[in-house]
Amino acid sequence: MIASTLGGIAANPWARAALRYGAIALAILLFLLSIRRSGERSGRLAERLETWETSNEIQRRMLEAAARRPRNRDELVDRLRGGGF
Repeated sequence: MIASTLGGIAANPWARAALRYGAIALAILLFLLSIRRSGERSGRLAERLETWETSNEIQRRMLEAAARRPRNRDELVDRLRGGGF
């Protein structure tokens, strides 16, 4: 039954052309879907990179602020008297 149906499709030139165009359309559809998925993935990676850069910038600012802090009470008092805070 299946063999005769496949043999009939292979013998009919219109059916072969339809199968060929169907295979081409399926390949194009799968290619477009893979491009879409790749774009979504790259968008997520770009968002993750932006978040990472923001957190690194915040951490850098915190480290710079820690480097400028007074080392002891005497430096703190000098800063407060000089209005450097």
